[in-house]
Amino acid sequence: MKRAARLTAILDLLADQGEVSVDELVDGFDASPATIRRDLDSLAEQRLLTRTHGGAVAQSVAYELPVRYKSHQRSEEKERIARAASALVSAGAVVGLSGGTTTTAIAAALAARDGLGEFTVVTNAVNIAAQLATRPDIKVVVTGGVIHSRSYELVGPFVEQLLGGILLDIAFIGVNALSAEDGAATHDEREAAVNRLMASRAVRAVAVADSDKIGQKAFAHVGGAELFDTVITDAEAPELTAAGYTVLVAE
Repeated sequence: MKRAARLTAILDLLADQGEVSVDELVDGFDASPATIRRDLDSLAEQRLLTRTHGGAVAQSVAYELPVRYKSHQRSEEKERIARAASALVSAGAVVGLSGGTTTTAIAAALAARDGLGEFTVVTNAVNIAAQLATRPDIKVVVTGGVIHSRSYELVGPFVEQLLGGILLDIAFIGVNALSAEDGAATHDEREAAVNRLMASRAVRAVAVADSDKIGQKAFAHVGGAELFDTVITDAEAPELTAAGYTVLVAE
């Protein structure tokens, strides 16, 4: 296995398990202990994990893998969610897209969909803006702000200034957790603030989350059913329906 692929696989395991050991990685990747230690040290230097005696752990409760490492996780589910989200968009609409891997998939689905004509996408995610920038039929509006290196999202008061002066027909907000009790949440309070404002500026606000995130909790609250009238996910979530959300199951 090439080093880049091995680093990504290590991060995948860390995201799933919360911790990894050198012995586990040696057995899993058929690599020497010295090689695995160098890999873990390299990732620690990038602040993607915290080294421990004999392995590594996720940094904190606010730990989140960068978009570039998460884009292939649960990709089939995210593509199904993206198609379902795209179907909600009308021709000529103004669409808000927050950052995240699921909303990035929605951007691709919108770009591939026929019959939308010219429409507008407002986003605080620079990777989504770059993805759509070459499409002459899509007007791309990028918020200002300070870029978050892990998620490629723009955050801060410049974002809030722009979003406060526009109106969206529909907004798709990616979240890290969504529960009936605590609503939608993200790992970062700055992203949560932008997501909340973007959702509030939309006629219809839709939270998008694969089923692994349903029932989970995260650090920074975005909003509950009073903000999001619809949730798109890939499995039934009766607890969300009972809490007042309209749940669309992507097929």
